[in-house]
Amino acid sequence: MITLGWLYVLAGIVFTAFALMSAIDRTNSKRFGNAAFWGLLAFSFFYGDALSDLGNGILVLALVAIAGFGMLGRGQPVTTSYGLRAELAAKFGNKLFLPALLIPITAFAGTILYNYTAFGGSSLFEERWVTLILLGIGVLAALALACIWFRPPVLAPVEEGRRLMDSIGWAAVLPQMLAALGAVFALAGVGDVIGQIAGNVIPEGNVFVAVLIYALGMALFTMIMGNAFAAFPVMAAAIGIPVLVQGFGGDPAIIGAIGMLAGFCGTLMTPMAANFNIVPAALLEMKSQYGVIRMQIWTAIPLLACNIALIYWLAFR
Repeated sequence: MITLGWLYVLAGIVFTAFALMSAIDRTNSKRFGNAAFWGLLAFSFFYGDALSDLGNGILVLALVAIAGFGMLGRGQPVTTSYGLRAELAAKFGNKLFLPALLIPITAFAGTILYNYTAFGGSSLFEERWVTLILLGIGVLAALALACIWFRPPVLAPVEEGRRLMDSIGWAAVLPQMLAALGAVFALAGVGDVIGQIAGNVIPEGNVFVAVLIYALGMALFTMIMGNAFAAFPVMAAAIGIPVLVQGFGGDPAIIGAIGMLAGFCGTLMTPMAANFNIVPAALLEMKSQYGVIRMQIWTAIPLLACNIALIYWLAFR
């Protein structure tokens, strides 16, 4: 059986490659800092389950120290030349996106086929993580297709991946850390406090106001924490489960799924989601570091309104 652990091993191998390639990159004056950062991240994927909570905490503090003391830098990986990339772009045009599109297609179509055909009875994949495992398989399939089709240098995929990760830097691990922060907030009882405040605001029996506060809270907490996965345990504990599900009898699947979409609207509007909104602005050398957010906000606001309406309409029919 292929389990979620397989994905952790795959990620560990990738970050190990980044660490080793960083260590021998003499074009980067901070190569050993990069090697240590990606190496520790690889170690967490390989052995995180074996470490205690204290051990994982120390590992995270080490990552923070490396980034905080400015020990990360950018090298000049040897990969495909600008001329070769321009030639491939002119030759293939929009077909260049096909390998990337193969990833979501594999995850989506594969999940449907696995769950709704006899193939699902094979127990090939760990049941709870079918989609994530298929996402990993999709990445490997896309990589294989790109290598066969474009025939880049052997190390080009690793070097290009390292170049991108070096450009993003410490922000690459921000989603995982913020998601963990959300769990810490939930355990600390932040959701209970917000639930008490919301209980004093929501008129008795008013489902719409409860939905409105839940969805707006998901967006707001996502903007503060930078990640909808960090906001979800707080808002679910505060309003989603005790008020909407247990109090008003709403559908928990719809409340959870569309509630996350409401949180993602907050992701579009916050600089805290640095890897989505600030890093692209830097990589594209935009005049304003908030240029991406300014373009997204006019999509995020109507989407948030639609999500509020969908929760109210679908979860309480």
